[in-house]
Amino acid sequence: MRLLMLCHNHPDLQAGGTEVVARTLFRELRDRHGVEGLFLAAVTGAHRERRPGTLLQGIGNAADEMLVWLGHFDRFFLSQPDTYGLATLAGLVEDLDPDVIHVHHPLLFGVETLDLLRRVAPRARLVFTAHDFFPICPQEGQLLTTEGRLCSGPSLDACQRCFPNRPGSDFVLRELQLRDAFRGVDLMLAPSAFARDRYVAAGWPAERFALVPNGIAEAVPAPHREMRHGRRDRFGFFGHINRFKGSLVLLAASRRLSEAGVEHQVALNGGTAYQSDAFLEEFRGALGAAPAARHQGPYASGQLAGLMAQIDWAVVPSIWWENAPLVVLEAFRHQRPVICGGVGGMAELVRDGVDGLHAPVNDPLGLAREMRRAVETEGLWDTLVAGIRPPLSVPDVARLHLQHYTGALTPAAAA
Repeated sequence: MRLLMLCHNHPDLQAGGTEVVARTLFRELRDRHGVEGLFLAAVTGAHRERRPGTLLQGIGNAADEMLVWLGHFDRFFLSQPDTYGLATLAGLVEDLDPDVIHVHHPLLFGVETLDLLRRVAPRARLVFTAHDFFPICPQEGQLLTTEGRLCSGPSLDACQRCFPNRPGSDFVLRELQLRDAFRGVDLMLAPSAFARDRYVAAGWPAERFALVPNGIAEAVPAPHREMRHGRRDRFGFFGHINRFKGSLVLLAASRRLSEAGVEHQVALNGGTAYQSDAFLEEFRGALGAAPAARHQGPYASGQLAGLMAQIDWAVVPSIWWENAPLVVLEAFRHQRPVICGGVGGMAELVRDGVDGLHAPVNDPLGLAREMRRAVETEGLWDTLVAGIRPPLSVPDVARLHLQHYTGALTPAAAA
């Protein structure tokens, strides 16, 4: 089987969840199942300076991983008008002649790439994974309003409140264009039932979706921290430091705990790349006002176990629904209960009172209340640790993908 896998960035340049999932899956299929092909990541000059004279460039020592530079992307319409870049991409696809093309994100590639793939590789089966909600939500694919409220799904009135300067026709055109482009996709995958259900509620056909959870690399669990005074009071945040991941909410909660005299520590692990000056200034101010919190900076995957060994609880304070956050799976792999919002993909992974605790979303007081409960309730941590179920591994998930690829290639599926 020849596989072309497309992602909107490369994990060596930006270690986001989608990028990590996509590249890890590609390597697992290559190394354990003999799948041949190419992992192609779309980037811009903000990620890496382009080498003059070419839009394609290798990365690292892997001969089957490449970057393609695509510019002028329209984030509202998910449109890529870079015809020169797409022509380069077309030649690459024709030479590879893939059996399966798996698109992990429409960002940078755009809906034009979906049309191009159908045209230059007509016999290939086209697979798309809905890692977030970009095809149904023009507000950064998060179903989160510009005022920071959770949105249950797109509608003309709701979308115009987020984009008051756009005419209603733009939203109609966007929906028509995206539905037409994705009609050419043979199989839609969703890593959570919540994500699938949001697409179905927005009018996408349920029968075209298959549920394939994310997996996590197999690892020896980090040892549990030795307690002092019988308290489990060390909290850890893992991921990008940005507004949507809720770092400001966590810092505000920590400040309130300190003001209430609750001893604890919060370690924020993650980088601040691509964030605005305004956010960084707000983050530094919130960090300075939370004496029990510290920012430990970005980390590599090989450092995760060591960081997990320093904490008792993983906190996922995201202010949007999330879909299937890898940090939850990583915490469970290392036997750490999770405190997270009781909505969306977070609530689907974390069972309140069983392997974690649910807190109200975007509510520092509510999060502080659950963190205090975590610290002060005797025996709670042990009960939740005992309730953790091992997450699916990367090999498990690779086998599921291979089954779907093979099924899509059968004559019955093609018909």
